[in-house]
Amino acid sequence: MPVRIALGLAAGAALLLLTAPAAPADPFETVTVDPTGRIAADGTVTLSGTYRCTGGTGPVFVSSSVGQDATIRHGIGGTRAICDGAEHRWENTGKPTPGAIEAGAAKVEATVMELDTSAGLPLPAFHASRQQDVTLIEG
Repeated sequence: MPVRIALGLAAGAALLLLTAPAAPADPFETVTVDPTGRIAADGTVTLSGTYRCTGGTGPVFVSSSVGQDATIRHGIGGTRAICDGAEHRWENTGKPTPGAIEAGAAKVEATVMELDTSAGLPLPAFHASRQQDVTLIEG
């Protein structure tokens, strides 16, 4: 095998290992999703819940996404998180593509993720993640 191909494969494998999600740092780190979200008349979606994380050394965020079919998810904002071991509320608001999300049943995923810069590049380190069925109500 030519040296360039071998080096390219090795670099690709190393990058894949570096970007793989890490296991949660602490089994007591959690994120919850409230069973009801809101959708405004203009299509703006608001999701909320709670989180708890510890040991964050880089910037930490609670991100969320929503979908009403099995294949398409829409990002709904991000909130800066405080990783002090206490439980905190989060609320994210975003406006998906017009008409993409309607009132009714939806699936939400919330993730507490840190940008770990200890390797030089900011890489994701996951503290907690949760998927949950919710009901989006108008309002």
